[in-house]
Amino acid sequence: MRARKNAEMHRRARRLRNNQTLAERILWSKIRQRKLGVKFRRQYILGDWIVDFYCLSHNLAIELDGPVHKERQQQDLARDEILSKRGVTVLRFDNTQVFANLDNVLTTILSALQELTPQHALQ
Repeated sequence: MRARKNAEMHRRARRLRNNQTLAERILWSKIRQRKLGVKFRRQYILGDWIVDFYCLSHNLAIELDGPVHKERQQQDLARDEILSKRGVTVLRFDNTQVFANLDNVLTTILSALQELTPQHALQ
């Protein structure tokens, strides 16, 4: 049963990677290939969830919220709290922030990366 759920999560993550929103494509173009000095992954599976972008070395997840998230705010907050208890920092941006002020979004991500201790430094 767990294997079936895991396989379905991987299929879903692949579908999401292949069908990125415009905001996701824009942000991905700025953070891919270590453009911010660290590696990010798209549509990364963390437990029972898939986050839009994830930096494994700093345990940093980035979520972009479109219109559907206005109806899911409580669920998103509950998920963020669970991930936080697992040591994951979640940055959440509205799609309009990516469209209107991408530089500010990137500055916020860079600031978070500077504040977080890389995981390999803890070993």
